[in-house]
Amino acid sequence: MSALRELKKQRTRDALVRAALVLFTSKGYEHTTVDEIAEAVEVSQRTFFRYFAGKEDAAFAVHRIAEAHFIRAVRERPPHEAPLEALRQAVLEGWHTINEAVESVVPAELQMRMYYVIESTPVLLAAHLRRSAETEEAVARVVAEREGVDVDDDLRPRVVTALFSGLMRLTERRWGAGSDMSVAAMRELTSTYLDAMGPALAGNWRTDGS
Repeated sequence: MSALRELKKQRTRDALVRAALVLFTSKGYEHTTVDEIAEAVEVSQRTFFRYFAGKEDAAFAVHRIAEAHFIRAVRERPPHEAPLEALRQAVLEGWHTINEAVESVVPAELQMRMYYVIESTPVLLAAHLRRSAETEEAVARVVAEREGVDVDDDLRPRVVTALFSGLMRLTERRWGAGSDMSVAAMRELTSTYLDAMGPALAGNWRTDGS
């Protein structure tokens, strides 16, 4: 009975996330109420608050899933990989696993549309930046652990992670400003930016031979 009860709770939670994202992407975050989300799933407001602290918590529920999978993927990268390469491969090779985890809760296209809502809603964008900083710190600690260094004494884990996070943030902004909001477009843009990272850091940008 315990397993069945947990399964029912997970299904209710997932249904609330789907309903929230559908409403946020169709009506707008600020014009959606908790009551409307609960009504869409035919549960009470009280039930909603059993699973989420509020609308913001529901808005980032899928992000938390993706972040957890990414951090796990970084931790599981082969130990011989340099930190930047481990982060890069965790994204590119873990893309399908992360996408499957997301789609177990909501269609990937719905989550992609939610990125635009976050970018265009000041309160969500501020929360996203705050959450990104927290994720960046968690990733830096994993990198430090992989390399056998103290994250508080060695600057490199945070420097590498900040560089990588900045590139991913740039990718999100460029994708959100484009006309193709598909998952495939996001993956292609991510791959392009990650592939350009090494040459941008090590190459000579000048074309005059100097």
